[in-house]
Parts: sequence; structure tokens; C-alpha cells
Amino acid sequence: MSPTAQATAAARRVVFPFTAIVGQEEMKLALLLNVIDPKIGGVMIMGDRGTGKSTTIRALADLLPEIPVVANDPFNSDPSDPDLMSDEVRQQLQQGADIPVVPKKVQMVDLPLGATEDRVCGTIDIEKALSEGVKAFEPGLLAKANRGILYVDEVNLLDDHLVDVLLDSAASGWNTVEREGISIRHPARFVLVGSGNPEEGELRPQLLDRFGMHAEIRTVKEPALRVQIVEQRSEFDQNPPVFLEQYQSQQEELQQKIINAQKLLPSVTIDYDLRVKISEVCSELDVDGLRGDIVTNRAAKAIAAYEERTEVTIDDIRRVMTLCLRHRLRKDPLESIDSGYKVQKTFSRVFGVELSEETTQQNGTGQKIGLRN
Repeated sequence: MSPTAQATAAARRVVFPFTAIVGQEEMKLALLLNVIDPKIGGVMIMGDRGTGKSTTIRALADLLPEIPVVANDPFNSDPSDPDLMSDEVRQQLQQGADIPVVPKKVQMVDLPLGATEDRVCGTIDIEKALSEGVKAFEPGLLAKANRGILYVDEVNLLDDHLVDVLLDSAASGWNTVEREGISIRHPARFVLVGSGNPEEGELRPQLLDRFGMHAEIRTVKEPALRVQIVEQRSEFDQNPPVFLEQYQSQQEELQQKIINAQKLLPSVTIDYDLRVKISEVCSELDVDGLRGDIVTNRAAKAIAAYEERTEVTIDDIRRVMTLCLRHRLRKDPLESIDSGYKVQKTFSRVFGVELSEETTQQNGTGQKIGLRN
């Protein structure tokens, strides 16, 4: 590491390394797949307090490779992709202007619970617009989150209207602000990650359905693992640089794996028969709409790319299906069967594969999904 790189690392806030996080495989897998293909549509993470949700998301943002952005641009515009650049940058490019480009860490934007719509979407200064004839726009958090990760802790306590705004931007990739006949839009393509504690209430089903994946995490029960987590944390807190160095090579390896997967993703194919069976599972589970089918297809391709393959296997589908469908099932208050188990059971019947013993044992406690490195 060069002296300048060391200085930059020292100036940045020290973040717990992603590869050092013990357990919570389901959450880690969902986050990695969304980074490989942001079009999956984000992750909703539901789980007990103190299970490392925020730590894991910050660790992921820190792990991601730097991206090229247009210098001094409030929207982190991409210098080459028109869908990820502001109208101003696009005009400059069309006029043949020379655009300065700088590398930048992927942004992770925290959305505070009390945020107003103006703070999230940005505001237009009407007085300035009328007196000076310019579109005076003050960018909000969605502008800052473009090409990054937008994290909403306790998303189930956020105003429904704001959740709607976030999901609209995440789905369309654009944010539009209109006021007094003046309209401004800018790119807002980000991975939306929401987390919450089920005890504090669920999200409305129509909002929940718009999250691509839904990961459930629980407090680790095995005493030996709990001790390992506690020891790791105190080791990190006592001397972060030494702790980070231990995981440096694993971090770099995983970072490279993500880059390779993003490049390989467009070449990944999924057999027609498998696509039909995915839709058959969704149909049998009575999933409303086609979002479940689309997300499962995307996630299966992303996991294949992550494992450096260009063809999706039945096992890929098995490992992502619960994450993609469990929150789309209609809830029957009288039913005691866990929704994850229900998805796996239908999957095994349609695809003609046996339910693993582990899944059968875990009926009611959630499905464990393997993350291979």
C-alpha cells in the first residue's frame, strides 16, 4: 500500500471488514447479489435487534471497488453511461466538452427516520429561479445515493409516502422534483436496503412486494459462535488497523469476485425449462403479479455469475428462491408454517428434487441458504 493510499485509508472512518462477519449468510448473499445486479430491486432485512444489520451493510459499501465519476458532480454521474449521468453532463458531452473524471468510493447514504421529503428528493429555490431565470436545485439524499447504496434503518417506521418515493426512484432509476411549474430530474440508481425489527410492525404488503429480496436474520444461538463474534468485535475495537490487515487479502479477493461477476452477468443464460418451472412455483404459491418471477430469474443469474458460471443450475434457483418469494406470499394468520419452508416445499415438488434434511428440520425457523466463496 502506497503512503498516499495509507493516508486516505487512515482519514476514512474504519469499517468492520465484510469477510470477517460470522454467520448471517442469507443477508450477506442477498446484499452481494444486489451489488452484482442492482436491478434485482434491493433487500429488506428483517431481524432481531443487535444482529449486525447496519455493520454488514456498511462493510459491504466499504468493500466495493471505486467507481469513475464526473468531478464535482452532485449526482456522482457516470462519465460514459447516459442513464447514470445528469442532463447537464449529457449536454456537455454532446457539445464535445472535456469532462474531468475522478475515482470515488461507492457512497452509502443513511436515511434518517425523521427525514422530510425535501431532504430526500431535493428542493427547487423558486425565488432564485424566478429572479435569475436559472433552475436552482438543491440536491437531496437521492442525488447523493446515485450509483451507491441507500440504507434505511427501521424502514417499517418510516412514513409510507416516503417509502413509496424511495421505491419509485429505485425502480425507475430517476428522481423528479416538481414545484410551481418547474421540473427537474436527475439519475437516482441505487441499491435500496431497508432493515427493521418485526416486533415493531411489518411494512404494508404492497410496499414489501416492491423490495426484490427479503432476508430474515436471527440471533446466533450456538454459544461457541457467539463467543467468536464477541472476541472478534473486541479485537477490532482494540486495534482496527491490525484487525483489517488480517482480512486484507480476503477483502481484495471478494472485491475482485464482485467485479468479475458484474462483467460476466450479461453472458449468463437460464434454460427455458427452468424459467417455466420458476413461473410454475410462483403460480402455485399464488404470488400476485410477475415481480417474483422476474426477480428470481435475475437473482439466479447473479449467483451463477458470482460463482463464475454462465449457465444457471437448479441449485442456483433453490438458493435464491426463498429470498425472492417469501415476502410475496399471502399471509394466512392461522398458518403456522414458515413462509420460507413453504417456498422450498413447492420448489422441491415442481423441480422434482428432495427437500434437504436441514430445511425440513428448520420448518418454522427459516431456511438457511449457503453462500459459497
